Amino acid sequence: MKTIGAAVIFLLAAAALTFLSVRYGLGRLPGDLVIDRGGVVIYLPITTAVLVSVLLSLVFWFFRR
Repeated sequence: MKTIGAAVIFLLAAAALTFLSVRYGLGRLPGDLVIDRGGVVIYLPITTAVLVSVLLSLVFWFFRR
């Protein structure tokens, strides 16, 4: 049960940091997809999400030691 809680916290933190990084300037990295079809724009921050996930993994690994 403890590992499920840690995984949920990690996923929520990754999602929140990805959203904040896109909103406040880290977005538009190579690998982030933007689909603009008429009046609909879909933005998929794939590279930003991977970068945030790696950074969070390093931070959590550092504090676990």
